[in-house]
Amino acid sequence: MRVALCQIPVGDDPKENLREIRAALERAAGADLAVFPEAAQVRFGNTLADVAEPLDGPFVGELRQAAREHGTALIAGVFEPAGDGRVHNTAVAIDAAGELAGAYRKIHLFDAFGDRESERVAPGDAPVVVDLAGVRIGLITCYDVRFPELARALVDRGAQVLVIIAAWAQGVFKEEHWATLVRARAIENTTWVVAVDKAPDRTPPPKGNPGGVGRSMLVDPMGTVLADLGPFATVMTGEIDMAVTERVRRFLPSLAHRRPDVL
Repeated sequence: MRVALCQIPVGDDPKENLREIRAALERAAGADLAVFPEAAQVRFGNTLADVAEPLDGPFVGELRQAAREHGTALIAGVFEPAGDGRVHNTAVAIDAAGELAGAYRKIHLFDAFGDRESERVAPGDAPVVVDLAGVRIGLITCYDVRFPELARALVDRGAQVLVIIAAWAQGVFKEEHWATLVRARAIENTTWVVAVDKAPDRTPPPKGNPGGVGRSMLVDPMGTVLADLGPFATVMTGEIDMAVTERVRRFLPSLAHRRPDVL
């Protein structure tokens, strides 16, 4: 499977962000799957409830049309109303025919480093694995990557690839945490990881701290970083070879060595 890591800038205007997504899909021509950041609809620091839409609304409708026009499946972060004045931070998975293959509502909310995501976002309550581009994909959003039990639950549900979308908050040691955690999820699960963060904010959002550190990565089941996009907006396409997973798991069968009778 050819996957495009679409490390785009995300601003305050959903229409402009949609143009960035479409331009990235042009650059991703030939990819089976294009992965976009968390909150690709609008960046954090805006009033999220003002832009949130149901999954049958116009923004996701535009994503579906773009996927269909390019013949490329995509994963991207949007906001949908939660019914209590807050929103859900949702990863949508859209197939190459433009059909909604699934949606994951972020479970772990970023109430850390002085932020309080839970004031604006309602948590989801279920892991999600989707069939996309011929592969079983487990969906993870940003702060979720700090919780290895979620990644393991996705692998136990049949995920062959973990896709992590993020708008990783900037701050002291944050980039180190991102790079370390992404590789850890690949190594401990002997699985491919596609991790896409947004390009770093170059201007402050209306409210809150700048987001995005870049460093979107494609990591193989041994933890080898095959692509690291650095700090600038870019699109890069890489190859996921499921035969690598089989080879790694033959000589490193750590998943088979688990002790459910003890832990």
